[in-house]
Amino acid sequence: MTRPVLITLCGLPGTGKTTLSRAVATALPAQHLRIDTIEAAMKARGFKFDGASGDAGYLVAYALARDALTLGQSAVVDAVHGWPAAERLWSKALTGLNAAHLIVELTCSDVAAHRKRIETRAADIVGMTLPDWQAVEGRTYLPSDQCDLMIDTATTGIEAAIALILEAARDTATRD
Repeated sequence: MTRPVLITLCGLPGTGKTTLSRAVATALPAQHLRIDTIEAAMKARGFKFDGASGDAGYLVAYALARDALTLGQSAVVDAVHGWPAAERLWSKALTGLNAAHLIVELTCSDVAAHRKRIETRAADIVGMTLPDWQAVEGRTYLPSDQCDLMIDTATTGIEAAIALILEAARDTATRD
């Protein structure tokens, strides 16, 4: 029997996190936990993401991931991450559980393609404002030093990326 797996998809906006995480969650199956959805719901109730509460959406996502893992279900967390404290959140979610963890870093090395993705996409969450190219380019982002799989979505197609993630997740879940 395989263990449930927490799949953490990391990367700047426009690198394909939501497209890939939805497909992977459907294929496994797993809970799909998207930070954008969580934060949009919280903002709709007046929550402000500043100062010490800036990571509140991440705290909710990893608490929900822990609930799923406790029940033996896998979970996919779809979020930028890109800051050192994020690693503490996923470590806490896994503490004391017999669950595996796969960290997938998504990049888009083709700057023109990345910019086009940002400038042409439409929000699929009511009330969500998408970042523009200037915001994405200016964002402080630190890649995880714990990355298990790196995928450049400029050179790897959607189906190939899904297959890579699913294979890595299955390998991770069966590893001791």
